[in-house]
Amino acid sequence: MVELNSKYKIGKRRFGLINWIGFYSLYKKETLRFLIVFGQTIAGPVLTGILFLIVISIAWGDDRGVVLGLPFIEFLAPGLISMQVIQQAFSHSSSSILMGKVMGNIVDLIGSPLSAAEVTLAIVLASVTRSFIICIASIICFNLLVDVKVLNYYYFFAFLIFSSFFMGSLGFIAGIWAEKFDNMATVTNFIIVPLSFLSGAFYSIQRLPDFLKSISNYNPFFHMIDGLRFSMIGTSDGSTIFGLLYLLFFNLIFWCTAYYLYKKGYKIKS
Repeated sequence: MVELNSKYKIGKRRFGLINWIGFYSLYKKETLRFLIVFGQTIAGPVLTGILFLIVISIAWGDDRGVVLGLPFIEFLAPGLISMQVIQQAFSHSSSSILMGKVMGNIVDLIGSPLSAAEVTLAIVLASVTRSFIICIASIICFNLLVDVKVLNYYYFFAFLIFSSFFMGSLGFIAGIWAEKFDNMATVTNFIIVPLSFLSGAFYSIQRLPDFLKSISNYNPFFHMIDGLRFSMIGTSDGSTIFGLLYLLFFNLIFWCTAYYLYKKGYKIKS
């Protein structure tokens, strides 16, 4: 027994502060996971945005009005792109964790030589990558129908990264909480989709009553949409600086929550 105790000891982490190889491997695996089904994860959301643009444009008619100094269709396009960024970032991280739990292969992730910070960051950054690809593809495709361009690249990348990181972290939390696909469908259909639809994607909050307008200014979904739209059309409903700081605050809160839940093994360790 003494010989066994001296021979077999608990291993120590040998990768330094960060396991870069393991972190990159998990990020690459998560990225390939959505790239393999490109038609479903990339082309599908882009096509959905285009269909929204076409249908609403036709339904609105020739007299489309002016919103924030622009024709309605040019105001609408960035909102539709933002909506897809929000929904798909959430979808990636939430489905990754939930599928691992349902299929039972999350034990491979738990048993890997990766810290909780490395796991959460790798999966959330894969969500950011998916949103980035969808956003660029949408801008290219939308330009076939309406003039869409990036006027301010600083705000474009800042809001795109902050928005997708926020939703990726939220999706990670939802994936840990959910026990079956019905739970995830409830969150998506009754929280994520309604908030992305009702946070300025299709309209300016200037048309809302003062009470609802005040509430919208503290709605992170509104700032995600408004900030990304500002980078494309140059005008906004709210304060872009406040929006960036507000989203940064929520990014820290939600990522730390995701990190804590995964580290504690909430609903993933028996």
